[in-house]
Amino acid sequence: MNHIEKNLGVQSWCFRHFKDNPTVAAKVRGIGLDKIELCGVHADFNAPEKFGDVVRIYADADVKIVSIGVQTFSGADSEKKWFESAAAAGAKHISAHFQIGTYLHAIPKVRAWSREFGIRVGIHCHGGYMFGGSLDVLDHLTGLGGPEIGVCIDTAWAMQIGPHAGNPVAWVSKFGKRIAGIHFKDFVFEPNGQWKDVIVGTGTLDLPAFSKALLDDGFDGMAVIEYEADVEKPDAALKACVDSMRKVLAAL
Repeated sequence: MNHIEKNLGVQSWCFRHFKDNPTVAAKVRGIGLDKIELCGVHADFNAPEKFGDVVRIYADADVKIVSIGVQTFSGADSEKKWFESAAAAGAKHISAHFQIGTYLHAIPKVRAWSREFGIRVGIHCHGGYMFGGSLDVLDHLTGLGGPEIGVCIDTAWAMQIGPHAGNPVAWVSKFGKRIAGIHFKDFVFEPNGQWKDVIVGTGTLDLPAFSKALLDDGFDGMAVIEYEADVEKPDAALKACVDSMRKVLAAL
């Protein structure tokens, strides 16, 4: 079993319609996984003293919290609590955004917290309309913050910026050891550029080539599935995503 197969999880944003953590934990197990990246819908990362209660809910269901996020860092001192919350869960990754007006202030502080807690930060690429979504900006930010601050490649949003600059397979070669995490997500696109979520591996993403590139490069970071459609009933589609991922990974 390769690293991605062994460590595959799901982003809790997929279950954003369900605010009750025991329900979410049961759904994670129901789709055949036992790891989760927890987002702010399901926990208050500003209150690490209370986060232990959330951690226990998932631990009781045999679900491990491997990451939190996506968190937008501005460099405020209070954001250190996000690292404290991640540490309380035993997570080794935080998915993050930076903002154009504050990144020069934020990156040195986040890098220092990353060193202090032994938790890596992955900048989540979120398409061409958000700062930190394009290849050159990610290269610049990780150059300032690495090795503690790397990239969290969201495959669908990477593709949203276009087939040349947004090819996830090429991003593996570009970023290499700077890749801290992956959101396995797939889109199809309308002629006007509008996107639509589909089962991972059935849309525009070349899932076998991307997965092989990661494994060949020795990727050892956080890896979760994210599917944003079917908000009220996401379980069947997410189970199909898991099955699709496992079929591809087993063949590599």
